[in-house]
Amino acid sequence: MKLFFHKLTHWEYWPYHVVYLPVYFQYIYYILKTRSFFYFSASNPTIKNGGFFMESKMEIYDLIPKKYYPTTLFIKQNEVLDTVLDKILKTQISFPCIAKPDAGLRGTAVQKLEQISDLKKYIEKANFDYLIQNLIPYKNEIGLFYVRYPNQKNGTITGIVKKEFLSVTGDGKSTIKELILKNKRAAFQLKILETEMESEINTVLKTGEYKILVPYGNHCRGAKFIDDSNNITPKLIETIDSVCKQIDGFYYGRLDLMFESYEQLEKGENFQIVEINGAISEPTHIYDPAHSLLFGWKTLLKHFKHMSQISIENHKKGIAYLTTNQGIIEWKKHHSQYNKILNF
Repeated sequence: MKLFFHKLTHWEYWPYHVVYLPVYFQYIYYILKTRSFFYFSASNPTIKNGGFFMESKMEIYDLIPKKYYPTTLFIKQNEVLDTVLDKILKTQISFPCIAKPDAGLRGTAVQKLEQISDLKKYIEKANFDYLIQNLIPYKNEIGLFYVRYPNQKNGTITGIVKKEFLSVTGDGKSTIKELILKNKRAAFQLKILETEMESEINTVLKTGEYKILVPYGNHCRGAKFIDDSNNITPKLIETIDSVCKQIDGFYYGRLDLMFESYEQLEKGENFQIVEINGAISEPTHIYDPAHSLLFGWKTLLKHFKHMSQISIENHKKGIAYLTTNQGIIEWKKHHSQYNKILNF
């Protein structure tokens, strides 16, 4: 009951469709204006469906200069362990590493693989294409929201979210499970953590011992999102704009990246892109617990307008919208993929 009331009184946990209620009315307006249900597919012309659904992470990585992202392998569903290990060896990916669906959904089925036995379990469960990726060696993770109109020379950063990994700190007497139950954000993750940490969840941490429970910044896996937009500077905008201009056809979306320090990031040093999300991207700095629902609504409407106007401008330049039939087919594929990953 405590968790239920915590979720009820903290809108960051509310269902997606409730949070996005005002955006649906804006969407209807743009449907009437464009005469297309799937006009957003033109927002990022080189990304499948504009990055709204069924986009391949590997295909997006292929658009990015290789120096900006970690070594990544594409693995087809049903590839056997020996084949995958051979590919890992040839590409010099090492354990621990990250596995995630090629067409992902808010961090679902993303796992850190510590050893070969973890990889074996992942292969046995995965009924979808997925990626194996080297860990990024930097300590900080943020999401930068980038917007550039097709008729503009330069783009900008509209928000930054800092991600605090889900973690607990030992008190010398409580097990990891007991510490999880004392932390509401962690308690929501108990069921999956019991599966992932079965060999150590009853370990007692020493006083002050810090333990990261989920080593990636996904909100649905317990990461805390903090608005870090105060770190937007002209130099940072210039650097990120330079990177994004090297990604052909990318105008709107969020870059999730890891980096050493803001000072180095401004110089374009010591950072790597975790992934890029297109039209479906959220300005996730709105989920800072300090922000009101009204702030979230205003920010969502502002960004949805950006995305819609960019799509319209690209359409004027000859980029076709998905037809209704094409869009329905892709939407059905999206839901099929969702069900596969949700049951992982």
